[in-house]
Amino acid sequence: MNPPATETGAPNCWQCRHFSVSWDPNLPYACRLMGFKSRITPALEVLRADGKRCQGFMQKPAAAEASGAPAPEAATTTPAAKGLYSTFSTLA
Repeated sequence: MNPPATETGAPNCWQCRHFSVSWDPNLPYACRLMGFKSRITPALEVLRADGKRCQGFMQKPAAAEASGAPAPEAATTTPAAKGLYSTFSTLA
C-alpha cells in the first residue's frame, strides 16, 4: 500500500489520509495515526527516528470516493484494517 520511495525513502505525507496541518506554527505538520506533531513531515520524522519508512501510510481516497460513493473494497474491510498503529489513533 506504500507508494514508491522518494529519494529519501519516505512516503509523501501530503498524499496520506492520516496527515494534517497543525495550528501550531512551531510544529506545523501532524500525523493523526501516530498522534504527534513535527517541524518536518511526519514520514521524514519517522525515517529519521526509526531508520525505516513509515508503515502507517494510507493513500487518500480519490475524489469520487471522498464524495460519498462507496468503494468496492469497503465491504471487505476488517477491523484489523483500521491502521497499523490503531492504539495511537485514539490519542490524536
